[in-house]
Amino acid sequence: MSFFKKETYNPLMFLAALWAGWMVVVFFMYLMYIVPRDKKYPIPTFDTLKEVCLNADTSIMMKTTIVFAVVWIIYFGFKHFKILIKNIKALKKFKWTKECKALKSGNSEVTFMAIPLTLAMTINVLFIIWAIFIPKLWTIVEYLFPGALVWFALVGLLALKLFSEYFIRLIMQKWNADFVENNNLGQLISAFAFVMVGVWFAASSAMSNNVITSAIWLVASTFFITIASAIALLKIILGFQAILKKGLDESASPTLWIMIPILTLIGITVVRNMHGLHTHFESHFSAGTYIMFTTVIVSMQMMFGYIGYVVMKKNGYFDDYVNWKEKSPWSFALICPGVALAVFAFFFLHLGLVKTWVVEKFSITYFVLLAPIMYLQYKTIVTMLKLNKKFGL
Repeated sequence: MSFFKKETYNPLMFLAALWAGWMVVVFFMYLMYIVPRDKKYPIPTFDTLKEVCLNADTSIMMKTTIVFAVVWIIYFGFKHFKILIKNIKALKKFKWTKECKALKSGNSEVTFMAIPLTLAMTINVLFIIWAIFIPKLWTIVEYLFPGALVWFALVGLLALKLFSEYFIRLIMQKWNADFVENNNLGQLISAFAFVMVGVWFAASSAMSNNVITSAIWLVASTFFITIASAIALLKIILGFQAILKKGLDESASPTLWIMIPILTLIGITVVRNMHGLHTHFESHFSAGTYIMFTTVIVSMQMMFGYIGYVVMKKNGYFDDYVNWKEKSPWSFALICPGVALAVFAFFFLHLGLVKTWVVEKFSITYFVLLAPIMYLQYKTIVTMLKLNKKFGL
């Protein structure tokens, strides 16, 4: 069955584009934390990478790392936009069908939140590509932030519109208060969408040198992260209530892992806002604060990761939905742990351990800790390529 035909289309297919975008972010982490750069640049840019590559003292290994990361960024950036365009075309045809009307009248209307979730990632992918391929971009970056603010605001408003239409309908119809028809954690996709918007608002809070710009983005990111946290708390309680009452919906088993990327985005948002508060508002945080905070996030991620893995191993999800013929759009949520854990593992390693002088950068211990991150990333890419082939992407 094709999920891109207008009668069988599902908005969850936007997740395929989302995870390709996440892969861009993962490989950007190599440039962000491993490649040296001038401290006046908060992120890697074309100019910083060019400087490192042309430096005669730069090792072959470092140059190889840059090429390795850039090649994969190009590949997954291309895949992101290819799958995104395919989804947009399918959605235009689907919205006029009776199947779309039926979807919007039931519990699964929440799946439309995959659209703003993915569009928020699209803006981030564009920013990464512009940063590493456009020379002198950072000389005009302060002029780009207001434009980015408008785009993120539009995506945020779309998320608010879709969620409010869905949630208010449920309230007015006295809908299924015990969530028995949602015996999975798929409802968390709404919180995921809001936190995705919030994390990219926090980016400019951390990077802008203008106090007004930073303050606006700080407030906006806090607004969306607060909404996301409240929704996540509600949905996870009701979701587990339904799971314990009715048992887990096997086809949606990967939703047990949705909290992993949500926690990653909450963690990144807080770290970015801490940096913005430190730079502009004299709120200083010790190195110990970073190791404690990143450890808390990783600990919760490991808990959800372990529970989800054991459940899916026991119910045969990996065999049926990855290696065999069964298809479910929720399968793309399997990419959650790989990309989210890999991204935040970079934060934990560099902000939690290297910044606190627990681990010396480029020491043997450093590479020992980096190895499982790279292995997890490898396994995630293999799984993603299998799913793409299975779904004809």
